[in-house]
Amino acid sequence: MINITRKLAFVAGIGLALASVSYTPPASAQVSVGVGINVAPPPPRYEVVPAPRRGFVWVPGYWRWDPRYRRHVWVGGNWVRARPGYRWYPGGWDHRGPSWYWRDGYWGR
Repeated sequence: MINITRKLAFVAGIGLALASVSYTPPASAQVSVGVGINVAPPPPRYEVVPAPRRGFVWVPGYWRWDPRYRRHVWVGGNWVRARPGYRWYPGGWDHRGPSWYWRDGYWGR
């Protein structure tokens, strides 16, 4: 009986060792790609913000550049789950020289 218990413990230990070796944590690097366009975005649209929702933050809409149509298209605002201790900083268009660059929104302290 003790022999079987030792064998099972040994097999379980090998299984755990193999599982820990094969585990790869998710990548934490962030990649940002900037593309400049020479067309200014239209002014932001007025959106009626729905009533507050507990545990959520309203992310306002924005103009997104659509290269297929070679124009800006409106992306409406939406609710995202709040992150306790963080604040949402919305994205926006930056004007540098003759080009416009989109800056993604992010969660910050």
